[in-house]
Amino acid sequence: MTAPTQLTHKQVLTVLSGLLLGMFLAALDQTIVSTAMRTIADDLEGQTAQAWVTTSYLIASTITTPLYGKLSDIYGRKPFYLFAISIFIVGSVLCGTAQDIYQLAAYRAIQGLGAGGLMSLAFAIVGDLVSPRERGRYQAYFMSVFATSSVLGPVLGGALAGQSSIFGIDGWRWIFYVNVPIGAAALLVVSRNLHLPTRRSEHRIDYVGAALLTSAVVPLLLVAEKGRDWGWGSGLTLGLLALSLASLALFVPWEGRMGDEAILPMRMFRSSVFSLTNVVSLLVGAGMFGGLVVVPLYLQIVKGSSPTEAGLQLIPLMVGIIITSGLSGKLMSRTGRYKAFPIIGTALMIASMLLFSTLDADSPIWTAMVYMVVMGAGLGLSMQTLVISVQNAMPPRDMGVATSSVTFFRSMGGTFGAAVALATLFGSVAGNIADRARAARVPDEAFGGFNLDDTSTIAGIPQAARDAVLGGFVDSMTTVFLVMGLLLVPAFVLTLFIKEIPLRASGGIAAAHEDADAEAAMQTARTEGAVL
Repeated sequence: MTAPTQLTHKQVLTVLSGLLLGMFLAALDQTIVSTAMRTIADDLEGQTAQAWVTTSYLIASTITTPLYGKLSDIYGRKPFYLFAISIFIVGSVLCGTAQDIYQLAAYRAIQGLGAGGLMSLAFAIVGDLVSPRERGRYQAYFMSVFATSSVLGPVLGGALAGQSSIFGIDGWRWIFYVNVPIGAAALLVVSRNLHLPTRRSEHRIDYVGAALLTSAVVPLLLVAEKGRDWGWGSGLTLGLLALSLASLALFVPWEGRMGDEAILPMRMFRSSVFSLTNVVSLLVGAGMFGGLVVVPLYLQIVKGSSPTEAGLQLIPLMVGIIITSGLSGKLMSRTGRYKAFPIIGTALMIASMLLFSTLDADSPIWTAMVYMVVMGAGLGLSMQTLVISVQNAMPPRDMGVATSSVTFFRSMGGTFGAAVALATLFGSVAGNIADRARAARVPDEAFGGFNLDDTSTIAGIPQAARDAVLGGFVDSMTTVFLVMGLLLVPAFVLTLFIKEIPLRASGGIAAAHEDADAEAAMQTARTEGAVL
């Protein structure tokens, strides 16, 4: 079926509704499970192995992101987007039936196989249908979904996990089952309303490149997630890092040899916009997730909020994202300019980290919430603009790879940012608590009931010891926020050097037709010239 090259606003919104539902599945799943994980692990008697539930999902979603991008460039977006939703639904149903923690980890990996395509392909499809100049107007909806899920996830996860059973089924299992009706609705809307040109070109699939990319990324993700438990200098950690580096050393020349057939064509890195934007995405992802993983801990450990309360207290973050993503999208549509937004956005993110670093145990909640608005404003200005700048700079035929690369690098950065944040936090907190205790002359026996692995024990120790513990956590969190702020400084500097290319007035499909027509005209002119 031949798709129209330009859609009306109403038609775009109809397609967008399905894409938003698909993205909501992936975004919500990242936050809803984390709140309920303690309850799930207790029920499945796997508290010590619960990290694998997160790690398996993360690995599967990260390594499949560039594969979805490349394959959709070759064979078309729609079938892969429908496949991603379907496999995510299947994984969700299986997760709800898990009988032990390792089975749940395996089923979460199946979910991750679908999640890898949900976000990146949604942005790529919007790129196909809508011109870069108008894209910010629509991608603001995606940022709103991301912001809403970041707040709704902890609230919904806590509420469902808090129920012993719903309709005779364990409450936590509904965390996965709620994905089924949302996914079914997304499948219906996308299958009925998304009409893109059918693509089928003669290409080889870069299986070797995919394997090398997997063996380079998976060990790094494992080390990021488990290195603190294994020991950063352990043989296992060093061996995995060596495997990753060796695979990367083989991956780069292989991709150069494969040319346009490569999973990640090396020619794309000759574009300064592509290279710089992906580095910025990596750093922004690190700073964003590194900060976001600590803010809820501050609310719950230091301020004593429940997971549900902490989720509601994150609403100002959502407000900041929605306001600035919507505003920047309208300004891009009106002016065609976008370079200032990631510059201002990364500056605001640095400012938010510095502000968070000033919080202490006595700071009122409203102070942290004001700082969240600043952070949300920075994210709203940065994330969507980075995607649009890459999509606008690369040829329409590379829309999938270009879009998935930004998602891939941001995901990688987020993994390492969260790992650095948690390693810094828990690697220093014991020493900071001891320093606080010595300064306040709190005897060791006052900490008799305290266990760092179970922060609920803080409430059961004497007030003087409790003050030392909370002060120690604040000191460590201050260090984390300062480290995340430093990570974002080079991101800010690099945004100054991203070349601003005038935003195209046509979407990816229309631009591809224009390029094809121009090439045909040039070929005709060359033929006629040769005849004359």
